[in-house]
Amino acid sequence: MSLHEPLSVATMTPDAAAAIAAALEQEIGKVIVGQHVLIRRMLTALFAAIPFSAAKGRTRSGCGHLLLEGVPGVAKTLTATTLAQAIAAKFQRVQLTPDLLPADILGTRVYDAKTSTFRIEQGPIFTNILLADEINRATPKTQSALLEAMQERQVTLADTTFALDDPFWVLATQNPVEQEGVYTLPEAQLDRFSMMLRVGYPEAREEIDMLHVRMSETTIERRVAPADVTVLREFIRTTVYVDDKIVEYIVRLGRATRDPALVGRPHLTELLQLGMSPRSYQHVLALARVNAFLQGRTWTSPGDVKEIFIDAARHRIARTVRAQAENVDADEILGDLLRAVPIP
Repeated sequence: MSLHEPLSVATMTPDAAAAIAAALEQEIGKVIVGQHVLIRRMLTALFAAIPFSAAKGRTRSGCGHLLLEGVPGVAKTLTATTLAQAIAAKFQRVQLTPDLLPADILGTRVYDAKTSTFRIEQGPIFTNILLADEINRATPKTQSALLEAMQERQVTLADTTFALDDPFWVLATQNPVEQEGVYTLPEAQLDRFSMMLRVGYPEAREEIDMLHVRMSETTIERRVAPADVTVLREFIRTTVYVDDKIVEYIVRLGRATRDPALVGRPHLTELLQLGMSPRSYQHVLALARVNAFLQGRTWTSPGDVKEIFIDAARHRIARTVRAQAENVDADEILGDLLRAVPIP
């Protein structure tokens, strides 16, 4: 199948789809040394079919948005731009700062003196991939400008609603919460991110290899078109089988974050203030399905759920003051619950 030939769900085969995903991963690997988990998780989110409701009562699906947390210089932005080039997608980067306004992201009405009318000047959010750099540097008012776009895949300016292109994918980076001058993201916005990934430093060997990469001589080739991403997303959704027991397993995990005593972990109740929402189950299910596909299977196993569960849940639970005072990390709590919930 030619890389420039439009894809279709009807003619797609599991082998062809897997080859495209592998080619994307390999293309990103030309520039990004190490960070294999980050690259794999980004592809998982890109191809996940997250359901959402849009205008006129239509139900559709879109990519899973990602929140990347890590110190500067660990290739968060570079990975995003490289992936955008590999799928030939429209890409916009917004550096969020305390003085940024919602109109700087969404757009605004501009008066046209020639016609004596107002026209809409669209902002950088009208793209395929939006990189919101240091999202927690912006004020809550500016952060909230992304809520409608991330959930309904549309933007309302004045009295007009504009549908966003498909794929529309938000990649946001944030500084670790212990740094000064940041505004914590509200729960409603955190819940719109499919996964929160903690990006750490690469291994020593990988850092050495990194210095041998000739960035100026590396060319990123287009592997798929943006429209093909939606085809692959739909193909994975319809091809990869999910058993009812897997669905029940996801629900049990989610309910355990709200009431740990259900799975024999009553001591965690005093550490958890807020558990996972029902909406997050759809994200976990879609991500597990793609994880199975990327591992070469057309059926989902409990291992797929376990592999992505902590990344999909760590930002959706709220720890109590006691948990924060005792320095109990969200990953520790979720890991304990994973061990407690029986595998189907």
